Amino acid sequence: MLASGFTNAPISQYLLFTLIFFSIATSITDSKHLFYIQIVPHLWPYAQAWRILAWQACYLNSTEVLFAGMTVYHLRIIERLWGPRKFGSFLVSILPYTTILPPLLMASILRPLSLYRFNYLPAGPTALIFAVLAQYHAVIPHVYKYRILTSRPTTPGQLPPSLTFSDKSTTYLLAGQLALSQVPGSLLSAVVGWIIGHAWRRELFPGAMRWRLPRWVIKDKSGGERYEGLRRRLEGEGAAAASASGVEGRVGDEPQRRPIGTQILDQFRGAIR
Repeated sequence: MLASGFTNAPISQYLLFTLIFFSIATSITDSKHLFYIQIVPHLWPYAQAWRILAWQACYLNSTEVLFAGMTVYHLRIIERLWGPRKFGSFLVSILPYTTILPPLLMASILRPLSLYRFNYLPAGPTALIFAVLAQYHAVIPHVYKYRILTSRPTTPGQLPPSLTFSDKSTTYLLAGQLALSQVPGSLLSAVVGWIIGHAWRRELFPGAMRWRLPRWVIKDKSGGERYEGLRRRLEGEGAAAASASGVEGRVGDEPQRRPIGTQILDQFRGAIR
């Protein structure tokens, strides 16, 4: 049976509640001015380097809180797939990069290229969310696709122009609204987070992909890492079976035969979603 809510996703639940709590608290206490970054004068000449550590703590308007919260809720499936321990280790390992790189790139590259017009980096963990979204894009397959017609058919039997979407498009739409909320700062954070997420998958950060938090920090009761190991083993068996059998695609439009390991993997992915 498919799990609902935040079942087997305690870190995602904690992130969502913390994000909402701090966003409301900053509004009540009138402390919003402490979290966003303006390269001039915050970093230069005032040298308020502590803002680099605080700018991801919360969002400063209700629209960003809404889209960020809905995106985090959709991305909880990654924690279910990996387990809380691996998911928490991933967030901790990329946090220094998502914290430091966006302000650094804004100050050293984007601002000079814009002739010093781009100066504002909005608050919020947009880079962290997009790093998780990169994992969602890489490991979660779509279940179905659908088309939306953009015009009526002109001739009988001819397919009219259309746009193709999948069941994952809603998640991308929510994240896209978050990335475009305060351009160019929010877009910079989103792009940096996306690149960091894929860099982590390609093991470009030394030891980050294999590092884990101590077991006493996060107790994984969902067995996510065991399932992840089984998933990788099935992928390897599927690839080996495909290469050993030498099965080639059929002639015409008939689909290619899938190895038994891949079929089992598809059933396994659907069961843990």
